[in-house]
Amino acid sequence: MGPVMLSERLRTVAGMVTKGNVVCDVGCDHGFTAIYLVQQGISPRALAMDLREGPLSAAGEHIAACGLEERIETRLSDGLHKYKAGEADTLICAGMGGGLMTRILANEKEKTDSFRELVLQPQSELEQFRRFLRENGYRIQDEEIVLEDGKFYQVIRAVTDRDRDPQTGSAEVSGRTDGELCKLEDRYGPVLLRKRTPVFLSFLEREEAICEEILARLRSQGLSDDKRRERYEEVETQLQDCLRARNYYI
Repeated sequence: MGPVMLSERLRTVAGMVTKGNVVCDVGCDHGFTAIYLVQQGISPRALAMDLREGPLSAAGEHIAACGLEERIETRLSDGLHKYKAGEADTLICAGMGGGLMTRILANEKEKTDSFRELVLQPQSELEQFRRFLRENGYRIQDEEIVLEDGKFYQVIRAVTDRDRDPQTGSAEVSGRTDGELCKLEDRYGPVLLRKRTPVFLSFLEREEAICEEILARLRSQGLSDDKRRERYEEVETQLQDCLRARNYYI
């Protein structure tokens, strides 16, 4: 088996790993990220863990085909349950829902805090997930957003930051309260808002278009119904958040 080729999403995940760090990939699926990191000389060793026996068995076969059995260990584990603190420097969690990822990090918080960095790619509930990080002593150092096969993926690099006040935003913006700033950064990402990459702006444009389409449909149906009116107000708030994000720091 030759060099592993990753999707753009997983290349972005791998690109967040600090060179020289030993990696623990939770939910490793078929083990390709761990193989890539070792093959590319980014990580000297890796631990690939998964809850499911089938994908983990496939990961073991792929690792063996690449001749990397001595550098990549597979381990059947529910989250970090079978991980021992200090075995790795970087935790990777990618390709799972934000709620599940939150439970993995929170259920073994001492182990989570033992890593030097967390590379995280939640598939859903990003606002709630970022709020969890902020409120539980984790600081977002870097973020990237990629568009792959018509879908946007966001990747987060976070570190433990016990001294940061979780109730304050990371910057001051004229005309906004700290609470409003935190909500905006939780929803769209503090680093993504600052980077303002073309992909991120495309993401916001799509969000705006979806909101405007929903609002138009609700208006055509009439707003006399309480539930419909409540939904209209909710989507209108989302649209205003999109517009604030587009004008962030401008």
